[in-house]
Amino acid sequence: MITFPCAKINLGLNITSVRPDGYHNIETVFYPIPLCDALEIKHMDERFPSEVDCDLKVSGNSLEGNETGNLVVKAYNLLAKDFELPRVHAHLYKRIPSQAGLGGGSSDAAFMIRLLDERFRLNMGNAEMERYAARLGADCAFFITAEPSFATGIGDILAPADSPRGNLKGYHIAIVKPQVAVSTKEAYQLITPQRPAKCCRDIVKQPIATWKDELTNDFEVPAFRQHPELLAIKQKLYELGAEYAAMSGSGSALFGIFRAQPTDVVHQFSDCFTFAAEL
Repeated sequence: MITFPCAKINLGLNITSVRPDGYHNIETVFYPIPLCDALEIKHMDERFPSEVDCDLKVSGNSLEGNETGNLVVKAYNLLAKDFELPRVHAHLYKRIPSQAGLGGGSSDAAFMIRLLDERFRLNMGNAEMERYAARLGADCAFFITAEPSFATGIGDILAPADSPRGNLKGYHIAIVKPQVAVSTKEAYQLITPQRPAKCCRDIVKQPIATWKDELTNDFEVPAFRQHPELLAIKQKLYELGAEYAAMSGSGSALFGIFRAQPTDVVHQFSDCFTFAAEL
């Protein structure tokens, strides 16, 4: 059985306060995009000499983590504590770049939970799967339904965001990921939390033409200061005709939203990972 874990972008991301546990409260709109990994599981024959119950192979052009520590295995092991799961072979093909702010690892984990639930008829509903996913990462729960969502808390409290999909229908997205690594932990340390003048949930309901002046990602200020090439990519996306451009999550991927299919992205960013598709 095979599934295709999707990436996400953040439409706005504001760090609103520091929590007593040291984490940060945020406000953001998670939006799924059609950049996907591929994840397949097969029943492991009882005679197969595996030392682990989830035998994972990782391939592709964007490897993330290692085979034993991958979130896919952690998702299997988490469910195996509460359900009688057979041993499985898992194959993860990576297309979503790592350290990009696109949620690739979180998506792989959540889709593994979905896949195990469907394949072995665990009969979990979305709410129960979200609770398991949240134990693996702050944004993992979003990928259980992968529907546009307004996220608060540390990114684990989800509510429907009913307007972005309608606003973006027929638009095109371009993703640009340079060979730059941004430390999320360090980025948080460089931000002074505060509530934005207007919540991103309300801004994304407005016409896209208003987003450039109002929809912000707080991580951009420290990231652009440390890596000016990220700012240059954002500016180039606007020069190429983007209606809106921003960094996703804590970076380092940037995205542009275009009315028509962008034609020069690969040429303009030949030294970067690029992806373009209709939303």
